[in-house]
Amino acid sequence: MWLSGRLIVVLPLVATFAGGGEAGAATAAVPPPAIIEADFPDPDVIQAGSTFYAYSTSSRAGRIQVAGAPSPTGPWTVRGDALPDKPSWAGDGGFWAPDVTRRADGQYLMYFTGPSTATKRMCIGAALSPTPLGPFRPIGDGPLVCDPAEGGDIDPSSFVDTDGTRYLLYKNDGNAVGRPAIIWLQQVEADGVTFTGPRRELIRNDRPEEAGVIEAPVLVKRPSQYVLFYSGGSYTGNSYFTGYATAPSLAGPYTKAYRPLMTTGTFDGAVQGPGGTDVLGERVYFHGWVGNARWMYTADLGWAGDYPVVRGSRVRYEAERGTVNHAEVRTGAAGASQGAVVAKLDHADSWVDIRVFAPVGGAYTANVAYAAGYGDAQHTLTVNGSAQATVDYPDRGWDNWTQVQATVNLVAGWNTLRLRHLTRWAELDYVELA
Repeated sequence: MWLSGRLIVVLPLVATFAGGGEAGAATAAVPPPAIIEADFPDPDVIQAGSTFYAYSTSSRAGRIQVAGAPSPTGPWTVRGDALPDKPSWAGDGGFWAPDVTRRADGQYLMYFTGPSTATKRMCIGAALSPTPLGPFRPIGDGPLVCDPAEGGDIDPSSFVDTDGTRYLLYKNDGNAVGRPAIIWLQQVEADGVTFTGPRRELIRNDRPEEAGVIEAPVLVKRPSQYVLFYSGGSYTGNSYFTGYATAPSLAGPYTKAYRPLMTTGTFDGAVQGPGGTDVLGERVYFHGWVGNARWMYTADLGWAGDYPVVRGSRVRYEAERGTVNHAEVRTGAAGASQGAVVAKLDHADSWVDIRVFAPVGGAYTANVAYAAGYGDAQHTLTVNGSAQATVDYPDRGWDNWTQVQATVNLVAGWNTLRLRHLTRWAELDYVELA
């Protein structure tokens, strides 16, 4: 629309998540801390009273490791094995990805993945304990879910909807047998082990970056939608990541985010292969490789319009989806993110406003992707109307999209970054915020 002789272009803001480093990438402003500096993969975290408990895949400390802490960030102490006696149906080998919740009857229910002697596949079992530390005692003489034809079944997770209905999520391990890997939703009774009705498919492995693998589902209900966190890629290296999908209803359909939520690249290498993610309140817990072990990390979690934002993990905001004044959106830009940029920011009153979200207030690094081909250029950067920096754009050629960085102080929640013409000419592709 036109206002006082100026062209105002207003486009909906879409925050997408960067999947890797770009030229000129910088270290994240607030890397997530490692809170258990020992092998503690696939963490699941709960709160019982004033104490926090974490459970993990098998390691030296036990079949199902359990740790305790007085606060979400620690200090965490590994307390031993929460499942000292393996179930009668299980053979030797590792036990994976436990999930613990408190039932309405006060008992603590654990789901776990273990090796079935009958099927030679990994299957899902259940155990009970009156206390979070255990010992948990296996339930029944066989697995809870075990279908060798679909590769076995792994990575169980509990979800209780706002109406009190309980569900079990899990993955059939199809990638182990050349079949689709699917995240399933199964309604259960209040005991967590009695199934009600058929299971329902939520998502499957259908994206190139997943390399045939999706796993580790965790479901969260937000006011406007359901958010399904999952891990993708091979857990053995840096390509492992945490993604998410959203749906307007529990049954779906679920739409995967354009970019993963957490990758080695979005953390600028501060965490290697972030995955096995769990959500508790306004925090995420996940593992990352350090040498031959997977340490447990945590980070602040915020919600931008009911979409997750993790502090320290880069979020990409496309400049062309901001508010543009006395400039133009140029499409078909070679090599640009999503093929569009803001161009002709050539005048004293040329600017673009980009709304960004901060899970908590503080200092962040804004990585600005630009191209400049007629000499070095500059923009002024303001945050919520207050001047904070001059952004310098070295001349590296048009359509050669490069990142420069600036430190910005943000308030918790939504903030407006304005990049305004100062000297010469530069085009803007996006801002990534860490």
